[in-house]
Amino acid sequence: MSAALAFAMLGGGAARAADDVTLQLKWVTQAQFAGYYVAQEKGFYEEEGLNVTIKPGGPDIAPTQVLAGGGADVVVDWMPSALAAREKGLPLVNIAQPFKSSGMMLTCLAETGVKSPEDFPGRTLGVWFFGNEYPFLSWMSQLGIPTDGSDGGVTVLKQGFNVDPLLQKQADCISTMTYNEYWQVIDAGITPEQLVTFKYEDQGVATLEDGLYVLEDRLEDPAFVDEMARFVKASMKGWKYAEENPDEAAEIVLENDETGAQTEEHQKRMMREVAKLTAGSDGSLDEADYQRTVETLLGGGSDPVITKEPEGAFTHAVTDKALGS
Repeated sequence: MSAALAFAMLGGGAARAADDVTLQLKWVTQAQFAGYYVAQEKGFYEEEGLNVTIKPGGPDIAPTQVLAGGGADVVVDWMPSALAAREKGLPLVNIAQPFKSSGMMLTCLAETGVKSPEDFPGRTLGVWFFGNEYPFLSWMSQLGIPTDGSDGGVTVLKQGFNVDPLLQKQADCISTMTYNEYWQVIDAGITPEQLVTFKYEDQGVATLEDGLYVLEDRLEDPAFVDEMARFVKASMKGWKYAEENPDEAAEIVLENDETGAQTEEHQKRMMREVAKLTAGSDGSLDEADYQRTVETLLGGGSDPVITKEPEGAFTHAVTDKALGS
């Protein structure tokens, strides 16, 4: 192509090629990630000159490994998992924090007699692993409760990503999210009155969930920072739209669920609960929330999740640019 022709094409308002961005989700397609699907469906990414591919997660997918292997540019992950990975040598950096509050809970059957954390010793508690165990282990450590099944401690049941251990009474309490598994228990025919819940947020041990993470060395490239700023700006536009239009957002999620596993009722309910967690967030990380997460993870007694204060684990460069542009 001649230089004159190229100049003429640009001058004629031809759109420049969109920048490709691949996002790896932490879990399967559901309303937990509605903001990203809404941003894609509503053309918010396109408006920012981005062509975004959203890759669902699942039980066999570790977002950090996908990122390390070059399979994604940015991932959704929980901060405990990200900081633990960083300390082990994978230089993850939080570039944005769409979720302001934690949705994690322990949900117990009231009939077990568990009324407060003081009743945990001697009980069997269901806990998710694959990086999701860190907030729980930190909490137990702060309570001085061993997690090895010894006297005065709790027995940890490695919980699948379902609520079966509670329904089958294999565990006194299980891990649930306010927007997902709690409602699976309710849908199984158990009433809220038959349950006792402990929100991590209320217990003062909440850690940040569903942040956006990239590899540190990529932030040295100004073009990548610009790309991520546009991605965050469009994503937060998607999240705010989802908060204000929860039913429509849930329907967009369902359209993108290739498994067909999700139901309309569950996704609409999930979206309304997730909206409570993203409420008040403009995407930028609150340093007080970050510090609380770090202190929770450091406060692990003889077995802390991280052993030293992280350095360089987050940046405001992307959100500052996104909010300013």
